[in-house]
Amino acid sequence: MSLIQPFAGLRPAPGRAAEVAAPPYDVLNTAEARRLVEGRPWSFLHISRAEVDLPEGADPYAPEVYAKARENFERLLTAGVLIRDPEPRYYVYRLIQGGHTQTGLVVSASIADYEAGRIKRHELTRPSKEDDRVQQIQALGAQTGPVLLVHRATPEIDRTLAGVAEQPPEIDITADDGVRHQLWSIVGVDLTDPLTQAFDRLDALYIADGHHRAAAAARVAAARWGAADPDGHQGFLAVSFPHDQLRILAYNRLVRDLNGLSVAAFLERVGERFTLEPCADPVAPERPGVFGMYLQGVWYRLTPSAGLPPATDPIAALDVSRLQGQLLGPILGIQDPRRDERIDFVGGSRGLSGLTRRVDAGEMALAFSLHPTPLQELMAVADRGEVMPPKSTWFEPKLADGLVSLVL
Repeated sequence: MSLIQPFAGLRPAPGRAAEVAAPPYDVLNTAEARRLVEGRPWSFLHISRAEVDLPEGADPYAPEVYAKARENFERLLTAGVLIRDPEPRYYVYRLIQGGHTQTGLVVSASIADYEAGRIKRHELTRPSKEDDRVQQIQALGAQTGPVLLVHRATPEIDRTLAGVAEQPPEIDITADDGVRHQLWSIVGVDLTDPLTQAFDRLDALYIADGHHRAAAAARVAAARWGAADPDGHQGFLAVSFPHDQLRILAYNRLVRDLNGLSVAAFLERVGERFTLEPCADPVAPERPGVFGMYLQGVWYRLTPSAGLPPATDPIAALDVSRLQGQLLGPILGIQDPRRDERIDFVGGSRGLSGLTRRVDAGEMALAFSLHPTPLQELMAVADRGEVMPPKSTWFEPKLADGLVSLVL
């Protein structure tokens, strides 16, 4: 099979996209999702976060949540709010946020190539989160949350997508967060086949965001068809963007306590490893190797006092690795950030106020701001077949749920 394939997508009916489109299921908590669906009966959050239609306190992973998701999905289908395209096609998806624009291709990405490592991963997955997506896909009979892929920029692909985007878009909406979402169809083998072939000439695709969605799709495919029916071993819903158009923001850290240290003792230990510079303004690190720290209402700029330790591999060179190895582990006792309940992660889209607010409220003891991880470092790690530390990258703007779904 080819690396990518066109498919007959399930989309909002003409004029209904603004009512349907929703933020990705995993960037909201239940309370936020409940607020967003108020007065919006057709929001895709009724499907992706179906606990919003169950009583307060409902377990988001309970069987009745997936049953409610199916019920809500069928309601949108029956009402004609969602309709399926009559033939396979690709879709051009453009995101515009302020002065930033990125244009990608919506595809069915090959599960066989994912399992063979040609579609490369850089994160480990958690079984519980995989299980959640498996149950969601099985309940709906569709993949509704696209995986964000990245490919090395290719003039041939860029020109094709730009040419399609010169036409009036079929969907053109601006979400509540100010991000503009545009969508075009690419229909007919004379247009789709050259794109399929252009992608087949690429060495690899890289998963930027959505590892759990990809893993869940592979599990569902194996359960439905297995190795005995490779033609039925379908792809997973994805949008692939050129590497020079994606934008990564910082993925910052919050820590619940000082690991039994007094403030003075903690600052003394940090000062043994870093130069501590109190700052009047919030610290958004301007370069790799510099960190911001917020503690008791004061921002500090942290610079390694002995310079950056030598990086022995692409993972060791990451700022998230340096912070973990130099401070979070040896001083705060957080040895496994994937499982330690004392650490939390905040995407850069929430700004530095997303850190200070929770520290000032007493929910957390301190916060760290980081410089964004360069995309080339992500690709270097994936090329080596290795995995990055958890919560290393935050991609912005986010793809919407509900604009295109892949029916199994």
